[in-house]
Amino acid sequence: MTVKAFVDSNILIYAHNADAGEKHRVASTLLRELWETRDGCLSTQVLQEFYVNVTRKIRRPLHRARAREVVRTYALWVEEPITPATVVRASELEELAQLSFWDGLIVAAAEAHRAKELLSEDLQHGQVIAGVRVRNPFM
Repeated sequence: MTVKAFVDSNILIYAHNADAGEKHRVASTLLRELWETRDGCLSTQVLQEFYVNVTRKIRRPLHRARAREVVRTYALWVEEPITPATVVRASELEELAQLSFWDGLIVAAAEAHRAKELLSEDLQHGQVIAGVRVRNPFM
């Protein structure tokens, strides 16, 4: 049985950064599996962070047109918009789980998508926040 998984920006970035070595391989394989099973989801925040990082902050940046193509492709995974209610929920999670606001927004979006798993290397592996279990696929 598959589990709906919310993909954080770092996973998407590694999947499209050939210089990321083993993390590139793991992230690419994981995204391919999620694509095939239709169990992946993410938010516009993830797409924004992806675009900025892969066009400006990695050693060999992607061409902007290629990065836009990736954004268009993964836009299919955005099932729930970030709304004012999502922002309020993020602020609650920031306080309750002692997260940064931006991590709280990721968790709030995962919760809104009804994801059971949040794939990220930025949060504590195994931690459950708002009913979503964090999994670091690089461990």
